[in-house]
Amino acid sequence: METETPAITKEPTATRSRRRKARGVFEKVHNSGIWWCEYFDATGRRRREKVGTWAAARDLYLKRKNEAREGKKLPENLRKVNMPTLQGFKPRFTEAIKVQCARKPQTVRFYNQQMMALIEFAPLADARLSDIDEALIQAFIEHRASATSTATVNRALATLRRALRLAQRWRVIDRIPQIRLLAGEHQREFVLSREQEERYLAACPQPLKDATMLMLDTGLRVGEALALEWRDVRLSPESGYVQVREGKSRYARRSVPLTSRSRTMLEGRRKTARSLAVFGEDTNGPMINTSLAHVHAKVRGKLGFPAEFVLHSLRHTFCTRLGEAGTEAFLIQRLAGHHSVTVSERYVHPTPESAVLAIRRLDAANKGVSGTPSATTTATGT
Repeated sequence: METETPAITKEPTATRSRRRKARGVFEKVHNSGIWWCEYFDATGRRRREKVGTWAAARDLYLKRKNEAREGKKLPENLRKVNMPTLQGFKPRFTEAIKVQCARKPQTVRFYNQQMMALIEFAPLADARLSDIDEALIQAFIEHRASATSTATVNRALATLRRALRLAQRWRVIDRIPQIRLLAGEHQREFVLSREQEERYLAACPQPLKDATMLMLDTGLRVGEALALEWRDVRLSPESGYVQVREGKSRYARRSVPLTSRSRTMLEGRRKTARSLAVFGEDTNGPMINTSLAHVHAKVRGKLGFPAEFVLHSLRHTFCTRLGEAGTEAFLIQRLAGHHSVTVSERYVHPTPESAVLAIRRLDAANKGVSGTPSATTTATGT
């Protein structure tokens, strides 16, 4: 029995030609797939509206023609009527963040919190997206800066910028205003000294002690350390390593070798593990960042350490120690999972001694390739 293979239908050239010639419907940019309709309203005013598909544009054209015959007056600015306000756009934005960052619940919470901070400023919350301009953003900055730090203002501005970029990508708006973050943001530069480290680890209860030791020795971010599962830990061969499967960016995916004390610590934890997570709370899954940060703050207060000593300071300490040990910037970038070597470069501080050592290494490498100069060559200088 013979069967017929269904033919693949392709829009005839004649059909595409008829679409292009259809009255009142056109593509502003040829072959863009974005169709517009053009008509005269009840007052005789010529209008244009961006619609989307050809069929939708054709239907809207016919609708507007009927409204014109009936004498129905249209709003002065049709686009603004359908343009959402920032508060109205919030549900769509937060839903998109939930999908894009499904595996990063903290990121989802962050954007929800920042969006709430944005819409607390009524002029911004009630503004239509197309009306958000540099002047309105400046007004928000002045309002927000009076009660919060520069860093907090910048987080809100970064969220607004991401929301408007999504709106532009979805063709809700055509233009994004310039949003520049404020200068002078305080950078936490606290580095834990060896003496402080000894006192800190001695005062830490479990699992804070083991988690912070691992962060000090591997430079893992807090979220990366708490997300570790035993399948991500390799204790052989040699020193072993931990593997970061997901992180802040694609550069965060990496393998970091273990120090001897971190390997010993992980071997001990594995023997008594009751969870898939390395730092799991019994069988309930991994700890959350806030739980660890809360215990850390208690220890910090008990020891009298400065408030700028946060859990992320352990990662900063790791990178600083690598730089002091003469590690090159590109290797620090690889171990720390920085998105740019520029971030890693701030931990590298070349000294005159390191410059001399680098030239000596180059000299030794040159001699290894060309061979040791003979006595005759040395004497003649050729």
